[in-house]
Amino acid sequence: MLYVDDEPAYCRLFRRALSDDTRFLVTTAESGEEALRLLHETTADIVITDLLMPRMDGMELLRRIRKSSPETFVLILTGVDSTSEAVKAIKAGAYDYILKPLDMTMLRRQLDKILQHKQLLRESSLVPDKKFRFENLVGRDAAMYEIFEKIGHLAQTDTTVLIHGESGTGKELIAEAIHARGVRRDKPFIRVNCAALTETLINSALFGHEKGAFTGATARKSGFFEAASGGTIFLDEIGDIPIQTQVALLRVLELGNFQRVGGTDTIQVDTRIICATNRDLSSAIKDKSFREDLYYRINVVSLTAPPLRARKSDIPLLANFFLDKYRRETGKNVTGISKAALALLCDHDWPGNVRELANTLEHAVVFCQGRQILPAHLPESIRIADQGQFSLTLHDSSLAGAEAALIRRVLESKDWHLSHAAQALGIARGTLYSKMEKLGIRKPH
Repeated sequence: MLYVDDEPAYCRLFRRALSDDTRFLVTTAESGEEALRLLHETTADIVITDLLMPRMDGMELLRRIRKSSPETFVLILTGVDSTSEAVKAIKAGAYDYILKPLDMTMLRRQLDKILQHKQLLRESSLVPDKKFRFENLVGRDAAMYEIFEKIGHLAQTDTTVLIHGESGTGKELIAEAIHARGVRRDKPFIRVNCAALTETLINSALFGHEKGAFTGATARKSGFFEAASGGTIFLDEIGDIPIQTQVALLRVLELGNFQRVGGTDTIQVDTRIICATNRDLSSAIKDKSFREDLYYRINVVSLTAPPLRARKSDIPLLANFFLDKYRRETGKNVTGISKAALALLCDHDWPGNVRELANTLEHAVVFCQGRQILPAHLPESIRIADQGQFSLTLHDSSLAGAEAALIRRVLESKDWHLSHAAQALGIARGTLYSKMEKLGIRKPH
């Protein structure tokens, strides 16, 4: 653990306070620059840094740690008058903040939470089936930590769960993790996309049908509930099922049985039910498209998968996770993402959430011909959208203004080294020089 504070007395106090805790090997630094030097020489699982320091403040130190070591947990120390800045730090990727003067009880509580989080991630490797491994739910944001913690509790029960969240936020992965860590892990996990089933076929798909139940039913057929016997059925987009099917599903939840379409035999079912929706079901209840009694049956415990724009500190981790995934799948020797490309990824709003990010990294790996993902390898929609954001920041809606903002940003990130900036932008050095001349971009003195 590294503690960073420009006041030597606080550094001494911190070392003494944790001297009896064998879980931590504490190192201290009295400036951001010294902290970076220490982090270059060794690694730290946790960094605790004061926010207000001369030369390099805690916010700048946080940004540099996030770029060089995204897996490191960073806690921000701040006075009462600086809590708004601490909130900004959390949005920039800090795990949390602690008020000064140090309350060691509160600090130990935060450190315990971080250690529990790290333990959850380590335990993920114990799950036997890789497609259900916990690390597929990548995240170190506080909202994701809460999800991980709840998964651990829910896996030990048979409680019905409702997962809320926008499309692409990983609702199915959460359901899979609950199943994979529970007592039903060796039984089937059956996913049903309710939105993809027509009103005429959904009952047959879920509950099966008897021979002659309808035109084309030439033989008895089991449904998804029977296929999931002893395991878990995941009803994705539960808000899209018709009222008639809602009645049959309510019976399963209340009585634990159902009848096949066209049949009279009652079939007992032993299946855990996990549901997910991207709709506001309370509004659906008001407009009579969703039954209130069913809602209360499926909403015994609810989780909300956060959108990616609300946990942007996880983007570097996720981007590298998907880079490694698609690098192995394609056999390409792509080893990293340039700072300029990563900046574009971090600035994007991701309306398609994690699924959109995964598709973006797959696209980038496919088109990358070198060892590093550059802005030129990202989909045009990402590059254009974010260049537009830069131009609005400069109060200039022109394409030239957007291009100038992007080039200036990359140059600054490369300390105005033209060859490195050109490589990051995916253009020749001469082309970059010509664009700088045309757009009037000069290195500040």
